[in-house]
Amino acid sequence: MQFIVIGITDNPEPWFTPEVLEIIKNGKVFSGGKRHHEIVAPLLPADAQWIDITVPLDVVFEQYKSHSTLHTPHSSTIIVFASGDPLFFGFANTIKRKMPEAKMVVYPTFNSLQMLAHRLVMPYHDMRIVSLTGRPWHEFDKALIERAEKIGVLTDREHTPSAIVQRMLDYGYTYYHMSVGEHLGNPSLEKVSTLTLEEAAQRDFDHPNCLILNLNTNDHELSMNLSQININDNSCSINGNSCSNRIFGIPDNQFVLLDGREKMITKMPIRLLTLQALELPMRHVFWDIGFCTGSVSIEARLQFPHLTVCAFEIRPECEAIVQENARRFGAPGIDIRIGDFLETDISALPRPDAVFIGGHGGRLKDIMSKVLSVLAPDGIIVFNSVVAPKVTTDSRQLWDEACVELGLQQDPPTRIQLNDNHPITILKCKR
Repeated sequence: MQFIVIGITDNPEPWFTPEVLEIIKNGKVFSGGKRHHEIVAPLLPADAQWIDITVPLDVVFEQYKSHSTLHTPHSSTIIVFASGDPLFFGFANTIKRKMPEAKMVVYPTFNSLQMLAHRLVMPYHDMRIVSLTGRPWHEFDKALIERAEKIGVLTDREHTPSAIVQRMLDYGYTYYHMSVGEHLGNPSLEKVSTLTLEEAAQRDFDHPNCLILNLNTNDHELSMNLSQININDNSCSINGNSCSNRIFGIPDNQFVLLDGREKMITKMPIRLLTLQALELPMRHVFWDIGFCTGSVSIEARLQFPHLTVCAFEIRPECEAIVQENARRFGAPGIDIRIGDFLETDISALPRPDAVFIGGHGGRLKDIMSKVLSVLAPDGIIVFNSVVAPKVTTDSRQLWDEACVELGLQQDPPTRIQLNDNHPITILKCKR
């Protein structure tokens, strides 16, 4: 079976090369979105058959396969119209994934972000590309945390420019300006606007659209930002938001605490040693069980933004605390789960390969057993055992017993004591 995939823009009077026009003229079976059909309908042969690309896509591909079995002239060749460059987050990639054995020829045109960059006369070889079209926020959050200087974003009807701006403002990423292109390629509807985030938050934008975010780097903006920097207790903020010169290790006194209790947080040096034990640079999915203030999850999210972070906590009052701390330090994208971990349905969550147990309520072995039911084969579990005189249950003993009963191999422990605090042993195990 063969697909000929032709890229088009939103121009209601599309232009094609003579080669592509000949392909269309001799075609029999065509496919594309409803909008594509409206654009190319005048060019199609009178006896053309059209397959709408709609969800669920499995139904669409069943129709494609049914044509390949007819054994009539042209039935095994389907001409697909797709937006822009079909290999740029486009439908050609879907065909390759769904029908890897099919042959394919692609005739691209400019994608929407290329057109927007052309309208702005903006070099785009250094642009970080993020697609939010039917995708979660993860890659966009990662680009923000990494302070990408130029971010091109493909949007959809949920991840609109307004929703994107609101997320940036919520988490303190205020030092960008936004250029939005609406109906790019359509001469009568096309519109390009360059705005501050505050201005963009007050606007509605027609769909389809895409946008490019640029750091504010001109001299005036830089001088204003520098005049508004406050440095206290080794932290840095601009207008109350975290600044781009992020430090390694957030000071404990910058976090909102549970009932103001200073002991209810993993201390910064312990936190960094814990992240080191978790081997996070080479991990993909991190679970933080018993997050309390969220300090470990937030530090992990900021230092290793490639991670998918899922945080669990039994105390409902901690939800507002971790959300406030995440906004304070610019750490979007932490999946917060409130409730008893042992009663939480984890079957649909991404499989972890690094797990930190920050609280266990005396049920450490049960928690570890549940974690093992989903832990990746090369995954690790880390636990911090506190030696305190008033603690009746020895958490180190619970850990050792659980590792033996569950058949886990322990790494050599790390013992540390900070100032007058109780000693802590950082424990690590694997299958």
